[in-house]
Amino acid sequence: MLRRLVAGLGALVLAAEAAVLVVVHLVLGRATASQSMSVAGSDPDVMSKATYGLGIALGAFLLLNAVFLAVAALRDRRPGRVARAVLVAAAVTHVVLGALAAALVGWAAFAAVMAVFCLITAALTLHAEDRGGVRKGLRPTNP
Repeated sequence: MLRRLVAGLGALVLAAEAAVLVVVHLVLGRATASQSMSVAGSDPDVMSKATYGLGIALGAFLLLNAVFLAVAALRDRRPGRVARAVLVAAAVTHVVLGALAAALVGWAAFAAVMAVFCLITAALTLHAEDRGGVRKGLRPTNP
């Protein structure tokens, strides 16, 4: 029950985070394009398009992770090998974002990012064993 709850909550949080990050990147890209900002002589059009692209890519990555967690919650089974690799990449990304958030935004943002990291990590570790505490293909030592 706890595994399904954590995976489902993680999926919802990651989907909401994806939507928020896409909106933030759209606002930043629009601000860059409308003010013709330039950093060290960079082309403002390239900067705004890169911001749009990064927002869409990051949102798609987080939505993919949300789908993997939702599937794990519905099936009550651990994610597959590829899904685990993608979820670990998302966990590492959240650690890096947490460090940046603590330095640039503050401790409240750090706590929010670390809460998402904890949900991803809990979903991965709670699904590490199949039901009954016995891994697939292994027999218990005492019958």
